[in-house]
Amino acid sequence: MELREVYSKMFGWMFVGLLVTFLTGYVVSNSYDILLLVAQVPFIVYAIIEIGLVIFFSLKIRTMSSTTAKICFLLYSFVTGLTFSFLFLVYELYSMIYVFGITALLFGIFALIGYFTKIDLSKFSTFLFMGLFAIIICSLINMFIGNETFDLILTIIGIVIFLGYTAYDIQKVKYNLDTFPQDNLAIYGALELYLDFINLFLKLLRLFGKRRN
Repeated sequence: MELREVYSKMFGWMFVGLLVTFLTGYVVSNSYDILLLVAQVPFIVYAIIEIGLVIFFSLKIRTMSSTTAKICFLLYSFVTGLTFSFLFLVYELYSMIYVFGITALLFGIFALIGYFTKIDLSKFSTFLFMGLFAIIICSLINMFIGNETFDLILTIIGIVIFLGYTAYDIQKVKYNLDTFPQDNLAIYGALELYLDFINLFLKLLRLFGKRRN
């Protein structure tokens, strides 16, 4: 399988994952009975399922069948969609569509940078990881402090980090072409880019999203 074919499949699966997430969120948010059922499950349960799927996926991606990889990816997208249903209750739909468009534009620009740049972006991976870890810790602390200015700064830094991860994850596919089963590489790359897109979308939504009255 050529590199272009891997990229084509990767972006195709990423699109499918985003479609599953947003359709799930929209459908659930418009059904009171389903929404009530989803709300009865503590958020931490969804978080544990998502983290567990990512860990399992990362550890087994080289040995699992492509069918299992696809099922894991779609399941992750669906679970994320359940939690996204509450975003449709908080934000105006047109506002979410607008932010989605901004996200897609920025994501596309940095994906092209990652694809065409001759700079080895892996040298920045440590800084990206450290920045992401620092944001998670600071966000947890700010949950108790509730400082809006600090939250704004963390959001902006988060946008920069996930744009960096977008370029890095695009380039990383080239380096992993011969180390993964290529069907699995496309799914694994799709998951990483899906996570970059979703997190970038959430950060931008905090900045530009219009809340419902």
